Amino acid sequence: MLPASVFEDLSPYARVVTAVLPFVAALLLRIVLGKNQVTRVLLSVSTTWFAINVLMTPFSEGMRRDILDVRSWFR
Repeated sequence: MLPASVFEDLSPYARVVTAVLPFVAALLLRIVLGKNQVTRVLLSVSTTWFAINVLMTPFSEGMRRDILDVRSWFR
């Protein structure tokens, strides 16, 4: 079992939460703790995590099927 296969079993809403929640948590920590090195790193890492999730989602098997289904709607 590959670590990435855990994400394939998630529902679409759970995938959105795994992409957005770390970013929101980093923003809240930034507001609470202020600007410091830890919050800068957390914000950078969570932004990268969000971008990876957004960019890699269309390449998952389920998303490819969904994209192909949408194209068939317009034929």
